[in-house]
Amino acid sequence: MSNNQHTIKESISISGVGLHTGNEVTMTFNPAPVDHGFKFKRTDLDQQPVIDADLDNVVDVSRGTTLKQNGAMVVTVEHALAALVGVEIDNVLITLDGQEIPIMDGSASEFVDALVQVGLKEQEAERHYIEIDSNVSFEDAGKNVEMLAVPDDEFKVTVMIDFNSPILGTQHASIESIRDFKEELAPSRTFCFLHELEELLDQNLIKGGDLNNAIVVVDKAVDNEELSRLAKVFQREDVEVRNEGILNNVQLRQANEPARHKLMDVIGDLALLGAPIKGKIIGQRPGHATNIEFARKIRQHLKKNNRQSKAPPYNPNQAPVYDIRMIADSLPHKYPFLLVDKIVELTENKVVGIKNVTYNEHFFQGHFPGNPVMPGVLQLESLVQTGGVLALNTVTNPRDYDTYFLMIHKAKFKNRVVPGDTLVLQLELQGPIRRGICEMKGTAFIGDKVASEAELVAKIVRKEDR
Repeated sequence: MSNNQHTIKESISISGVGLHTGNEVTMTFNPAPVDHGFKFKRTDLDQQPVIDADLDNVVDVSRGTTLKQNGAMVVTVEHALAALVGVEIDNVLITLDGQEIPIMDGSASEFVDALVQVGLKEQEAERHYIEIDSNVSFEDAGKNVEMLAVPDDEFKVTVMIDFNSPILGTQHASIESIRDFKEELAPSRTFCFLHELEELLDQNLIKGGDLNNAIVVVDKAVDNEELSRLAKVFQREDVEVRNEGILNNVQLRQANEPARHKLMDVIGDLALLGAPIKGKIIGQRPGHATNIEFARKIRQHLKKNNRQSKAPPYNPNQAPVYDIRMIADSLPHKYPFLLVDKIVELTENKVVGIKNVTYNEHFFQGHFPGNPVMPGVLQLESLVQTGGVLALNTVTNPRDYDTYFLMIHKAKFKNRVVPGDTLVLQLELQGPIRRGICEMKGTAFIGDKVASEAELVAKIVRKEDR
């Protein structure tokens, strides 16, 4: 699939009952424009309010994920959102004539089948990704819950579940490519333990539940009276416990179906971040509350990074502060090792330089033939040289000094640099210069993306003192 955004070609409706309310509801997936994202519209209410599928609108995670906005709610959104992510759709308006997403068979299969049936439409805009650039973790030691996101070029998820149940045991599930969602995850159904089912029945919940849309794990001794009660509630002639320790309502579709369903819930809940993820998610005993708190942690991390790593504006029509001749006169570097072409901003604490990367660069002859990529060490050298201009700008007679870099810390290379790219090189002093030692944070941008970054330490040295 291309990196452009996608919606669906036409509308398609699905009807069913809500798991908790038992009310009949019709849900319609509708095409939506570029950058619309996922939204729900309550057509049964006055003004037909719209609810954005966004973390900020989560109001309950007790038995599913519930959103509320503009005075309206939509309940148990996770399976529908997981289906949209699994089919790689970016923009859809979901209209509902009730507050609860239909439970269907307890999985996402019918949602996926409907979306695949109408087909996808490519849109004239690039897809926006949430890129995990460094580890993000969430832990709740009291619940023995842990979530971790690590950098990766694709979206991958691995989960482990353990409910201290001899029936379920410890289960794992993984997905290495979202393209496997339809076959590997969509059919997995929700599950609960018998004691949870009894509690929900006593609270007059799961009015729309029947024994076809959930795996019921029998975690306690159960007598014939209780089995008869369940058979009556769910309109069955009889209910019994199978050898696997589950009620005889369903056959397991996979041995680790509960773990796969938990993985699907993770995908649906993380969709509330608002964009597809590039990163690997690892979850230990995830649940809706954990998923939402983890998603909030990711959003906080992204906001912090965006504040720290926002590309400076660059106008190629603007006259440079230093042109290439002035840079060559200021720095000791000369062709073919002068790796900054002009300086477009220079203050006491900050410098912004430009490096135009062309196919004629000598290093592309060997790095790599047929697949030219600018070496990461030379990206750092471009930053170092730009930082040298900033350092020398702090002394009275720059021509009498050189800068020597002493240390490079926390270097990261996040996006490839290829011929035709323009590197925008930003260096900022991290504190006052003492004894000729200056510490800088350097970031190389390609457009709005970070190509590389590092913390740099340099020393300003008078030429006769070398």
